[in-house]
Amino acid sequence: MGKTREIKKRIKAVGNIKRITRTMQMIATAKFSAAHQRSIAGKPYSEALFDLVAEIASTAGDTLEHPLLKPGAPDGKELTLVLTSDRGLCGPFNGSILRTSMHHFKAHPDAKAGFVEVVGKKGVGFYKFNGIDVNTHHTQFGDKPEYDEVDRLAQDYIDRYISGEINRVNIIAMKFISAGRQTPEVIQLLPFETPEADSTAESASGINAIYEFSPAGPELLDDLVPAAIKATLFQVFKDAVVSEHVARMVAMKAATDNAGKMGKKLSRTFNRARQSQITTELTEIISGAAALE
Repeated sequence: MGKTREIKKRIKAVGNIKRITRTMQMIATAKFSAAHQRSIAGKPYSEALFDLVAEIASTAGDTLEHPLLKPGAPDGKELTLVLTSDRGLCGPFNGSILRTSMHHFKAHPDAKAGFVEVVGKKGVGFYKFNGIDVNTHHTQFGDKPEYDEVDRLAQDYIDRYISGEINRVNIIAMKFISAGRQTPEVIQLLPFETPEADSTAESASGINAIYEFSPAGPELLDDLVPAAIKATLFQVFKDAVVSEHVARMVAMKAATDNAGKMGKKLSRTFNRARQSQITTELTEIISGAAALE
């Protein structure tokens, strides 16, 4: 009797866990859908802005320079921003990012010795356990990062880069490729890199395009380069949020499926135990009746 009672308690506990994980899966699915729409909506703007900066910088050649496109001050420090989540239960999301960051710190000692900034409680706890000092813990972003908050953070990086306090800014975050694929990567934010111009590229008519800038190139870059940096950082934040939600959705689906399988297995075990118990009781009754004859 005691064994069947224990199995029934386990079946009830597994059922409760299954309901919780299914609910978390549904919530993560809804959040993923909304975050994915926001991420897709901003990509055309950020890509077009990036291409425009690259076109201006490459067309002007060496005659056009901008402090955010040049290497930083030699005596400045590197700054690394790591994007993790505040909550767990999202599969390998945080583990992949933090492993990538540790590999980066091992390969680049200057990054570890410089400024380390973290978004998300999971990253702060990990670095504290591993003895890495976190200079700043950003708590203002949450599940829905606002552009104004990202704008202020990017402007702070730009000001510190121009002043020479930092000479490089790297971001370690999860890049969203598709619902089935997300990869952690190290993104260089400053100095801002643009693709090199292809000297063999020609237009469809076979003539190289020559551009005239109005206003002048330096004035354009003064506005476009900071805007491109801010748009790039905002897109990184949005991709990180989308990746977190899809990772939690997949993890909760797997947990729900596993709970269902375990419930079925426990039900079979309970049925066997109950059948054995009934058989034992019948045997005892028959044996008692036979003894009275």
